[in-house]
Amino acid sequence: MQNIRNIAIIAHVDHGKTTLVDKMLLAGNLFRSNQNSGELILDNNDLERERGITILSKNVSISYKGTKINIIDTPGHSDFGGEVERVLNMADGCILLVDAFEGPMPQTRFVLQKALEIGLKPIVVVNKVDKPNCRPDEVYEMVFDLMFSLDATEDQLDFPVVYGSAKNNWMSTDWQKPTDSITPLLDCIIENIPAPEQLEGTPQMLITSLDYSSYTGRIAVGRVHRGTLREGMNVSLVKRNGSAVRAKIKELHVFEGLGRVKTTAVSSGDICALIGIEGFEIGDTVCDYENPEALPPIAIDEPTMSMLFAINDSPFFGKDGKFVTSRHIHDRLMKELDKNLALRVRKSEEDGKWIVSGRGVLHLSVLIETMRREGYELQVGQPQVIFREIDGVRCEPIEELTVNVPEEYASKIIDMVTRRKGEMVKMENTGERVNLEFNMPSRGIIGLRTNVLTASAGEAIMAHRFKEYQPHKGEIERRTNGSMIAMEGGTAFAYAIDKLQDRGKFFIFPQDDVYTGQVVGEHSHDNDLVINVTKSKKLTNMRASGSDDKTRLIPPVQFSLEEALEYIKEDEYVEVTPKAMRMRKVILDETERKRSNKTKVILQHYIKRSAPFIMRRSFYI
Repeated sequence: MQNIRNIAIIAHVDHGKTTLVDKMLLAGNLFRSNQNSGELILDNNDLERERGITILSKNVSISYKGTKINIIDTPGHSDFGGEVERVLNMADGCILLVDAFEGPMPQTRFVLQKALEIGLKPIVVVNKVDKPNCRPDEVYEMVFDLMFSLDATEDQLDFPVVYGSAKNNWMSTDWQKPTDSITPLLDCIIENIPAPEQLEGTPQMLITSLDYSSYTGRIAVGRVHRGTLREGMNVSLVKRNGSAVRAKIKELHVFEGLGRVKTTAVSSGDICALIGIEGFEIGDTVCDYENPEALPPIAIDEPTMSMLFAINDSPFFGKDGKFVTSRHIHDRLMKELDKNLALRVRKSEEDGKWIVSGRGVLHLSVLIETMRREGYELQVGQPQVIFREIDGVRCEPIEELTVNVPEEYASKIIDMVTRRKGEMVKMENTGERVNLEFNMPSRGIIGLRTNVLTASAGEAIMAHRFKEYQPHKGEIERRTNGSMIAMEGGTAFAYAIDKLQDRGKFFIFPQDDVYTGQVVGEHSHDNDLVINVTKSKKLTNMRASGSDDKTRLIPPVQFSLEEALEYIKEDEYVEVTPKAMRMRKVILDETERKRSNKTKVILQHYIKRSAPFIMRRSFYI
């Protein structure tokens, strides 16, 4: 029987989790001494490398002193919590990785809570102790307090601690005595993480993840809970609703190093991949053919935010993308549902539109960015929070917001957050910086990051996670400035932009192509302004000397996808194509737009006037 340890790695964004896994792979001799392994071996997705975050969980394994260590690298962001919750079911223990300066952050709390609830044994790794002004001993105390507040058991609170620097490839039990390798951590894993329990009986495996191969199709990944699975074995696939389907395992793979290797049998406790099982979903159970016994399916937190996805109907439709029709977008969204557990897609009543719900703006923006890179063209509406009716009361999602800022900016941030219905619950001074904690509606967090960074000269560290649903907090002020909208299509000229610079900030460069109804800038007042950016200088054969002024343009404001989604108003879309990202009005024609707004105002006025009358009538009835 092979000696196995299954561990998940939990950490906040940018605390060095993927770097640590890279060094563990090197320690397991997965690369030749002369082979360049590169950095971020696991974050091999372009989006993951660019953003510096892990989006999809990965499975790898190393062999150390005769023990196979299965390492599960998990996302650190609660927007990808759907990934975290299901992969923790494959582990017996976890490594909690924290920064020696920042300490445990809100996202760490989110994943750690899930891990402690299912009874995983933790090992704490305090990373980046080589940084100046690090405070490892204080961080250790903070981790202990965090675990205690999360109702950890006595056994879980008696956790071992390893200090070190993953980047410099060393770990030690004493942070003041550096070693020359990370083997102290590997020894600690073998000593403290329990081996998986060997359960005899009929086979059971919960499908917790999936892989895809263009050759074999969808591949089921999970941990064998009981018994032994063999190649060519007839099994039952029990769905979430209790129905069973007969299937056959064509091939059986186990994880070795960075890849998978074919095997004939897998015993309980090991993580494997099954090929040949069709029609499975994440959360289904693979079990005995004659006596199918299902394991409890994985519970995933429901989405808290939704967006409208629509086909691109702008004048530039089809210029950049390969996949532009409603059928293309529908098929791609359905395919995403197969592996993205926390996502929901619902067809809208209007043709060519879908309501896509997820765990947050980042979760949905990663999907949009992935589709954009694959060659899709689409339009996306303003993010909307999902409200719920609880005991007859309209409730909205509340998030725990943490902002770490230099002391001189704290008052500005507190004022900004409280104006968006945030309630301060904690304020803590750490040296020259202040740690602020708030409870705040998800609606208020949309568009907050840009304002916080501007107010703190880019020095704020902001993180948030879903807490609970609470009664609706009332109206929240969003963007107060209006938009500058292109009057007609054509090429934008520096001459026209220069004459309009005093009206607001621009989002476009000279020589950019624009169309009627495109949002080209932000107006300095609260109303929308229609402008002509395609106006060029009239040239004549008579030229007066000295009348030619040099054009001095202020550089335009550039948005990332998340910033654009958080910036737009209700009557605006973000148009996303493989080569460009533009903001536009939902109704492009100015006359139509005015007529629509007028109708809306009349309707609101009528509802307001008739509400007391309707109330009186319903009372007498």
